[in-house]
Amino acid sequence: MTRAEFCAFARAHDNFVILTHRRPDGDTIGSAGALCLGLRQLGKTAFVLTNEQFTPRFDPFLDGLVCEALPAGATVISADIASEGLLSFDAVRMGLTPVCAVDHHGSNSLACPKLVEADKAACGEIIHAILLELGVTVTKRIAECLYVAISTDTGCFKFSNTTSNTHRTAAALIEAGADVYPINKLFFDTKSFSRLRMEAKLTETMEFYADGTVGVCVMPKRLLAEFSATEDDLDSISGFARSIEGVRIGVMIREVEDGLGKISLRTEAPYDAAQICGLLGGGGHPQQLILGLIGILLSRVQLCLHSLQLPGLLVEEAILFLGVCRFSVRLGSRCLLRCSFRGGLLGGVGLHGRFFCLRGLFCFFAHSRSSL
Repeated sequence: MTRAEFCAFARAHDNFVILTHRRPDGDTIGSAGALCLGLRQLGKTAFVLTNEQFTPRFDPFLDGLVCEALPAGATVISADIASEGLLSFDAVRMGLTPVCAVDHHGSNSLACPKLVEADKAACGEIIHAILLELGVTVTKRIAECLYVAISTDTGCFKFSNTTSNTHRTAAALIEAGADVYPINKLFFDTKSFSRLRMEAKLTETMEFYADGTVGVCVMPKRLLAEFSATEDDLDSISGFARSIEGVRIGVMIREVEDGLGKISLRTEAPYDAAQICGLLGGGGHPQQLILGLIGILLSRVQLCLHSLQLPGLLVEEAILFLGVCRFSVRLGSRCLLRCSFRGGLLGGVGLHGRFFCLRGLFCFFAHSRSSL
């Protein structure tokens, strides 16, 4: 779908309900809010569907825009959602899937017609271009929603996905009236005491591999309770390991809903997170990946290891009692990696249910080509 085709779709439809993704960030919220405001300016009825994971930090950008139930005859669209697995829990409960989508993830797998521009650093860049093409006046509020979207998805314009178009768009938003200082202060220069305590704990327990090139953090849910941390306190914490001098591959292994695990990778050249996680079915930004870990099969792990095609590579497995499975990787007499998985065993080969750690696995994938 082209921008012109999306604009034609927007003009031809009404009663829009905009979906945001699971564990919503600034890009999905800011993009949805700006699109909602723009559609209303065109005389359309538009809302952002409620998301149980919205946090107080984003309240000012969603004020007056959120609906709790689906209006009759709704046209459901999405902003910054790359797959059905990322639909919010509210959308899933209501049985909703978008009929049209706007996104910047090249790996987008939604089955509906979609406008995807993978060269854009944030979905907010695309929404800005769409609104201009629709003839919407970018008000101060729209500009601030879009600035939140773009700045948060680029780490305040520090990430490698930032382009000249990103800066041009941000400049246009400032010219449209966006007050960026309080936004930058809120999202990038303010940390709660809970966040500082969390970072101290992660620093204390962080593991390093490949002579400090890889840093791995593990964050079980009990840490959030211990430090009274909220989701707002965890904003951008996925990149914490990479902020340490010498670390070029940062890994965050976090326990999420229902005892499942989520891995976030932050890499910089020459390492490619998409290539690393692609071995286990992941997808997303080349430099910024989130891989949901649900039922990872040992057979797939073996396949990934063997796909490296290193002479003498040996995978040794041991399925132990009490739901612990261990395996090691050897190259000749040299032990490259030992991993332990904790969780219920599914059919003797799968791992499912409780949170488990993958310490070292991605480090091995990332560094094998360059160091072996």
